[in-house]
Order: sequence, then structure tokens, then C-alpha cells
Amino acid sequence: MKYRRLGKSGLKVSEISLGSWLTYGKSVEDNVAEKTIHKAYELGINFFDSANVYEKGQGERVMAQALKEYPRESYVITTKAFWPMGEGPNDRGLSRKHVTEQVNASLKRMNLDYVDLFYCHRYDSETPVEETLRAIDDLIRQGKILYAGVSEWSAAQIEEAIRVADQFLLDRIVVNQPQYNMFHRYIEKEVIPVSEKYGVGQVVFSPLAQGVLTGKYSSNRIPEDSRASNESINNFIKGMLNQDIYSKVAQLENLANELEITLPSLALAWILRQPNVSSALIGASKPGQVEENVKAVEIQLSNEVIQKIEGILE
Repeated sequence: MKYRRLGKSGLKVSEISLGSWLTYGKSVEDNVAEKTIHKAYELGINFFDSANVYEKGQGERVMAQALKEYPRESYVITTKAFWPMGEGPNDRGLSRKHVTEQVNASLKRMNLDYVDLFYCHRYDSETPVEETLRAIDDLIRQGKILYAGVSEWSAAQIEEAIRVADQFLLDRIVVNQPQYNMFHRYIEKEVIPVSEKYGVGQVVFSPLAQGVLTGKYSSNRIPEDSRASNESINNFIKGMLNQDIYSKVAQLENLANELEITLPSLALAWILRQPNVSSALIGASKPGQVEENVKAVEIQLSNEVIQKIEGILE
């Protein structure tokens, strides 16, 4: 495993990290989830991602329970808040009330004294950024959070967070968590340049485009045990299952074969070519998938290969 700094902070995280969205506490049995998390740790992954909203906290419980046998200082664990956790008017968003209550609830579910990283799960247009950052700063002072981040914030919103933090001498955010893969590249235009300017790293989710970049989908094949076949979650990838995508995936797979690597390794190595990316966040439902994905950290793509990829994607 290789490690990178989380933005310009001193915290070092594994280039491949493991998340619990759509998997742990839901579609994957707890004992399989535990084996998968243990395999990730054994392979050098030290960065584990969860959120309060993942199965209403069950994703946090499963992940924290699996990590419990390891020294607390040896891993980095995250949580988030923004999405509704109840029916009340204050059971959502980034108000001081909701952020404080959700951090405390997450710590209780995970039986932890602190989380290494807390994300604002989306931008809250109804709450002043100063209020949110002050609440996070207070939690940092209390030792309940070590670092702050955001998820899917625009370049302008990231810049606003930095400006407000500097104006009021609050802890800056150090990371953004956006979707980023070969088929979703919007962050390259504005988010990455602004983030590089202010020392904010990217921890990207869906690096394999919800499994599309594994090559398991085609015009006449959707595996029964895949995410696309699951009615409760297939909306996330429904728009990507079309002939144009199938054609590009087939070409990318041919390129991977020429390089004697797998398509997922190619897709992850392509992401890790970006110096502003601190970690690529994978979802794995079995230990073997983690073993396959971590191989990407050893792959260096030449400029020629990157140009071939660009030609396919265009």
C-alpha cells in the first residue's frame, strides 16, 4: 500500500480506502463485511469511510465493530451529516444543532471517543457556513473530530468555506469527497484547481462508476447479484447502462488486457494519476474485490496510455 497526505494536512491515508455506502449494514451480510474490512486492513488500507445516513447508522456500526480489534491509532475513520435522520425540521442539514447531535450519535453508535474526519455531506443553503464551521471547530476543540471536510461542494462553495474559516480563525476544511471516475469528470474543470490553491485534497467515491468500470455489465448481461439488478439502488447507475458506455468499457478493457492488468486496476490507476486525489474510495462486498483493487497503487500509467484512454473517452 502507498499513502498520501490528506490535502495539505499532516494526516496520511491509504491511496485506496474502503467505504460502507450501499454495502455494509444493507446488501452484505455482517460476517462477510467484517472479513472484507479485515482483509482491507491486512493489505494496508488505513482509511475507512462511513456516514450517519448509511442505513440509519448501521453502516457505521458494522464498520466500527470490525475495526474494534485493531489499535485505534492505526486507522482513520470518518462520518458525515446533512441528509435527514428523522422527520423533524431540525433532523437534517448543517445547523449547529444537527451537526452536534449527529456527531455525538455517530460516536455512540461506533463506540468511539473521536472520529478522524467529519464531512459536511452536502452544502446546506439554509445554514450560514460560519455557523456550520463554528460548530465543527467547537467539536474539534472538544476532541470529538480531528479534521473537517465536505462532500460534493462546488468550487465556489469550497472557496467560501476557506474564506469564512480564515476570517474567523476557524479550522479549515482539508478534503472534499466528490464523485470522480472516467465517466464523471466535472471536478477537473474548477474543483481541483481551487482545491489545489487552498490545499484541499479529493477523496473520490464511485471510482469504478458503480461497477460499470469492472466490465461486468453489457447490453445483454446484468448479473443477478449486481447493484444494477437491485431495485432499491439501481437508480444510481441506470443512466449509465447504454450502448455508448458499453462500447467505451469494451475498448478500455481491451487496453487493460494489452497492459496485462484488469479493467478496475486501469480505472483506479487513472484516478490516482491526479496529484490532488488523496484516496480512491472503493466499495467491496467480498475480500477478493479488495485484493484486486489494491493492485492499482503499483501501476504507473505512461503518457501514451493516458492519451489512449482520453481518445476512448472522447
